[in-house]
Amino acid sequence: MRLNGKIAMVTGCGGERGLGRGIARRLAADGVDVILTDVATQGTRVVPTKPVGTWGGLPAVAAEIVALGRRALAAPLDIRSARQIDEVVGRALEAFGRIDILVNNAAAPPGADRVPVVELSEEAWDAVLDTNLKGTFLVSKAVARVMLEKQIRGRIVNIASDRAKVGTTNLAAYCSSKFGLVGFTQCLAMELAPAGITVNAVCPGGVDSERLDYLGRRPDGVYDEQIRAEEIQRRGALNPLGRMTTPEDVSEVVAFLASDGAAYITGQAINVSGGSVMH
Repeated sequence: MRLNGKIAMVTGCGGERGLGRGIARRLAADGVDVILTDVATQGTRVVPTKPVGTWGGLPAVAAEIVALGRRALAAPLDIRSARQIDEVVGRALEAFGRIDILVNNAAAPPGADRVPVVELSEEAWDAVLDTNLKGTFLVSKAVARVMLEKQIRGRIVNIASDRAKVGTTNLAAYCSSKFGLVGFTQCLAMELAPAGITVNAVCPGGVDSERLDYLGRRPDGVYDEQIRAEEIQRRGALNPLGRMTTPEDVSEVVAFLASDGAAYITGQAINVSGGSVMH
């Protein structure tokens, strides 16, 4: 338990198959008490026509953390709101007294932004940038202040994407937000380095999570699990290592970056993509 006694805040934890849940569980296994946040306590559906499952959302993740022998604080949070962030950080300090690790994982769900630029609305662009980039800035600002005030040699890990390295069609808003996130990571790393706080980004490849449920949408808008499964299999086969990225792949790297073993690593954007991107 190399992180035993540390306190971490992880955003975007409500999904059943998402990175947030995997990261929170991995940190707890290393001895971390976790502040869990998500914009919706029960998780969100990317495809409205997908049947509602039995997943318990944020409270279920908190229960898993407690079952691992660690403390958990679950708090709804829209990271686009500085007021809400301040409230959650305040609750976290009341409960735990400090925040040693911040993992900025929350991201806007795919939606109206997945179109060519000439069809991309200003509203869809803003929805993605306000969450992925501005939201990460707001949370990082609030937590970094706590680390500085309490003289904590903390760790900030931003979850970017392999699309932060390579642009692609119909993803202009998403790619722009993630490219920007890598730039933000480098700037914040330089500013916080004198205090011994490291800031790094992790750039996963495509993860088989709820975020990819839109792949199962038929032309009539109805969700089809078989269509989704076939597309996931096709995409995995295109990867050099022959599969999609898993939450466990990403969680291992996050846990390392949060540890003392990564104390001399900062300002980096580390690919966890099976070789799909190599720069």
